Amino acid sequence: MERHRVAVVVLNHFAPIDLGVPGQVFWAAETPSGEKLYEVVTCSEGRMPVRCSAGYTVLPDHDLDVLDSADTVVVPGIHAGRALKDGTIKDTLRAALQGRPRTMSICTGSFVLAAAGLLDGRPATTHWREAGRFAELFPQVKLDPDVLFVDDGDVLTSAGVAAGLDLCLHVIRRDHGSEVANRAARRCVMPPWRDGGQAQYIDRPLPLSLGGGTAATRDWMLAHLDAPLDLNALAGHARMSVRTFTRRFREETGQSPARWLNGQRVQHARHLLETTDLGVEEVARRAGFGTAVSLRQHLHAAVGVSPLAYRHTFRRTP
Repeated sequence: MERHRVAVVVLNHFAPIDLGVPGQVFWAAETPSGEKLYEVVTCSEGRMPVRCSAGYTVLPDHDLDVLDSADTVVVPGIHAGRALKDGTIKDTLRAALQGRPRTMSICTGSFVLAAAGLLDGRPATTHWREAGRFAELFPQVKLDPDVLFVDDGDVLTSAGVAAGLDLCLHVIRRDHGSEVANRAARRCVMPPWRDGGQAQYIDRPLPLSLGGGTAATRDWMLAHLDAPLDLNALAGHARMSVRTFTRRFREETGQSPARWLNGQRVQHARHLLETTDLGVEEVARRAGFGTAVSLRQHLHAAVGVSPLAYRHTFRRTP
């Protein structure tokens, strides 16, 4: 089986962790028999050494010509340079990024995609600390600074550091389904799924906890997705007032209880559609949506397709 080629474009002042993320996460994606599904290569203009913000230099194996054979191009974040300063990049880099099947950015790599014109008129995100500068430099981009990542089909952007992990895992799930993505997440010792619409953790220091958090109730919610879970029941399980529970929950997850629960139910429904032959009504019941109509509405809002279309597209068979 031919591997999907991921080409990582390394620029001066690159963020070290961002550079390592694609190679680690895509490398971890395997078939049940252990066959690798992705090949990750790195490149720089002229195959020149590239300096990072942490005080060392890397020498990529390829120059930008390798992008011609890439199925996915990834631009890691940068901590300095023209794209951040004035929203421009070299003409050679701009030309090299054009017309690729799929292009992704991690963190401030979105500045490079925007400077290349790839985000004009499209939704995108970036690290929350740079959102103001991004909006000033690229007013033509539909910036959403409050989410972890944005999937706009052939162009995807993510927020800082850990959100790049989430985006790569999301792409694996989109390409090969939940089972492969979950195995990759387990290999990387990371959560198997965080919704791209989840809020970035923006300067929200949590109060010191004396064991009164909502983690136990979140676990309980996951074990009872098929049950009617209203705020009163959730607050009661956490032994808090509704007001306190709602505040604590948002502090700890960046989302309201309802939005978090809905995301978990959509994810469970997707898993059932991919891995079982259950009818849509039964999937809806087990995921906690009650009816097929409700499931269709929520799944369409999340991924833009109906349950049957999703199963047809993402169902993976041995």
